[in-house]
Amino acid sequence: MSTTERTGHRRDLAAAGIAALLVTAAVAVGSSIEHTDGTLHLNWPPLYARWDPHVGPGTPAALAVAAAVIAYGPALAARLSWRPLLLTAWTASMAWIWSLALVDGMHRGVAQRLTTKYEYLRVIDRFEDIPATLRDFTRHILIDSPAPWPAHTAGHPPGAALTFVLLDRVGLGGGVWAGAFCITAGSTAVAAVLITLRALADEATARRAAPFLVLTPAAIWVGASADGYFAAVTAWTIALLALAATRTVRSPAAAALGSGLLFGLVCYLSYGLTLFALVVAAVLLITRSLRPLPLLLAGAAVVPLAFTLAGFNWWEAYHLLVERYHQGAGGIRPYGYFVWANLACTVLVIGPATVAALRRTAASAPGTFGRLYTGRTTPADRLTALVLAALLALLAADLSGMSKAETERIWLPFTTFLSAATALLPGVTRRHWLAAQAVLALLLNHLLFTGW
Repeated sequence: MSTTERTGHRRDLAAAGIAALLVTAAVAVGSSIEHTDGTLHLNWPPLYARWDPHVGPGTPAALAVAAAVIAYGPALAARLSWRPLLLTAWTASMAWIWSLALVDGMHRGVAQRLTTKYEYLRVIDRFEDIPATLRDFTRHILIDSPAPWPAHTAGHPPGAALTFVLLDRVGLGGGVWAGAFCITAGSTAVAAVLITLRALADEATARRAAPFLVLTPAAIWVGASADGYFAAVTAWTIALLALAATRTVRSPAAAALGSGLLFGLVCYLSYGLTLFALVVAAVLLITRSLRPLPLLLAGAAVVPLAFTLAGFNWWEAYHLLVERYHQGAGGIRPYGYFVWANLACTVLVIGPATVAALRRTAASAPGTFGRLYTGRTTPADRLTALVLAALLALLAADLSGMSKAETERIWLPFTTFLSAATALLPGVTRRHWLAAQAVLALLLNHLLFTGW
């Protein structure tokens, strides 16, 4: 390792150390607040989790997957041809997510996740007449309304609940199928981000990031939450747009239209994911192309138009949700704590490797902006711009005050793209950082019982 590399590595370690101190402070301060007045409504702040050391049927598999990715992931990512790499990364991601979920057992770790009193599966029978339910949706958002929706249904546009209603209609009802759907869909985000990186930066960048995209602590919350599914939809939105903007796909027009269709769906899965417009704008800026924009906008209008014609008013529902939030849904959680503790929570989701990579991203940002202006960018510049756009969207969500607690799952769409920054880590340290990611994920999943 050269002197420059040693200096960079020391700075990476310092960044990871500072992040660890942030997490420690969030745990200590949060525990004190919760013990004193109970306003956080968290058993193990800043995570929505409780202390519960345990092992389960997924433990041996999780250890095996972690060991395999650390030992063979970088070499396979470098040597496999492109399509087999995508398939291998998706399969490995799914194995990692499933094994972590099964540490809690099939019932507690998968089947029960989406059937609690807060979840979407509780409202399936209320969508017997879908058009009528959509017309009536906003009447049940406020806490004091007649038959108020459960927390997650009220907190999202009806596209989220409708996903599980449609699964039920095709014979895939119940918690097991819902959990399996979220894990299967969520794991495809790895392939989508790899496609994005190849299109916007280059193939070498995508290959360097691949093992880290697989072996991420975020997998704990992808299995099995609806937000893992949301993360996949947003990831494919950006992947299709990147292909359209760089014209590296057989039909750029179809890719642009498909990206727009998915972005329209994203806006009806989660209100906060409208912030992904910042990442969409970043893709157009990086590629210096507005060619996809007309078809992107046309596609993005389809889902909103369909819901509006069906009688659902997005803006009215959002304002009612804000009112419900201030009514005390989930308690009046203190903004002064969560505005920084949310970031500590994000550290646990992205892991020390991504923290170190974000340090490198920030260090290269000034030069990146200058080269973006002139159009003479390197692959690292284009990666940096993409990651910074996702980070900006996450910070906007944080400052809004509408994301207080449970951001370990709510911000999965943003953190998925933050993990792409790991392509900036030097090869000589890559296995060490992969090991750190695996250890953090395994400790979190075996020492805590996470919920949402």
